[in-house]
Amino acid sequence: MMDVLIGQGVLAAKGFRAGTAACGIKRSGNTDVVLIAADQPLTGLAMVGTLNVVCAPSVTRNRAEVSGPNAASIRGVVINSGCANVATGQQGIDANNEMAERAAQLCGGGVLTASTGVIGVQLPMDKLRKGIVDAWSSSGTSREHDQAAAEGIMTTDLVRKSIAVKVTTDAGVFHIGGISKGSGMIAPNMATMLAFITTDADISSELLQPLLKDIVDRTFNAITVDGDTSTSDQCIVLASGLSGVCISDTASPLYQEFSDVLEAVMLYLAQAIARDGEGATKLVEIRVTGAPNDPDARSVAKTIAESPLVKTALFGNDPNWGRLMAAAGRAGVPFDPSAASASIAGIEVYRAGVPTDFNAAEVSDAMKMPDVLIEVNLGDPAGGAFTFYTCDFSYDYVRINAEYTT
Repeated sequence: MMDVLIGQGVLAAKGFRAGTAACGIKRSGNTDVVLIAADQPLTGLAMVGTLNVVCAPSVTRNRAEVSGPNAASIRGVVINSGCANVATGQQGIDANNEMAERAAQLCGGGVLTASTGVIGVQLPMDKLRKGIVDAWSSSGTSREHDQAAAEGIMTTDLVRKSIAVKVTTDAGVFHIGGISKGSGMIAPNMATMLAFITTDADISSELLQPLLKDIVDRTFNAITVDGDTSTSDQCIVLASGLSGVCISDTASPLYQEFSDVLEAVMLYLAQAIARDGEGATKLVEIRVTGAPNDPDARSVAKTIAESPLVKTALFGNDPNWGRLMAAAGRAGVPFDPSAASASIAGIEVYRAGVPTDFNAAEVSDAMKMPDVLIEVNLGDPAGGAFTFYTCDFSYDYVRINAEYTT
């Protein structure tokens, strides 16, 4: 049984604390340093990062730490927002290493790092040194600390993104909770997003790492706001093991239950990013079926989800089915248009190569809802399927990104 814990995130799981500080990295003066740490050594750890070859030293270092001999010593993660620390040369690498070392001295174990914000700007270490100390000094386990952590990682986000669940099993109770950030520069291959997930289930890194990689493909790698893959994206999972619920192997029923809940948590956090896309007015689910296989369905869904013409039509509540089918047709997946169909908000608008006799005003009204479903069936009996999540393109998206550094 799974119960959602309202208003909680990374601190729902036993054995974790979080602290925050505002050290002046953000021009707004808002919180810009977050420290999440375990009270004792972790039982499991996993990390997936951006595939962008221009990436932050935090991504490069974390990959080495998680797969290297120091993995067993890692206790948490320190995050700064407001500066991506990308394209900053050796100075940026040194700053990232110092960031980790200073946090590790406070936490009593190794620490991963994450940075998000403007590219090409050096981390102001004179401010960050104090910010890390202040974040640790303020750390705690209350709901207020939990919410502060979710707010501290935000950049252009309008709302904090967090979720926690309590899972009751025959073997006992465990928790999974997480926070994420992201609003623009979002596309597959780890979307500008960060996600941090904690659990008190007792699961090893050997089980957790491949599981995270698998689930990421259906969650954080299945969202897009604008088709831009960022330089700093990461998803990190920390397991304390303090629930006493042991997940020992992939054949265990507990493993499948843990996997299902972890995917539900990650999907919620991924959808929250798409819903909060810069200037967005609605979350859009692109569900493609009837493809030759699942990868082909993914290609078609991604192409539709990233089409500026589709996304602007969604903003204008324009039931322009032609844009859907045109995007599907250029995705590089062969299909017979005379066997395909498409629906918007549950209303079929295209079938067998021609538009249906739908009521445009009715569909337009249905598109005004905060959640809109687009379904495209390519008509292949093989039945390949995939779902992408996106949002509309509004006037505000252009304004926000035109003024991002100015």
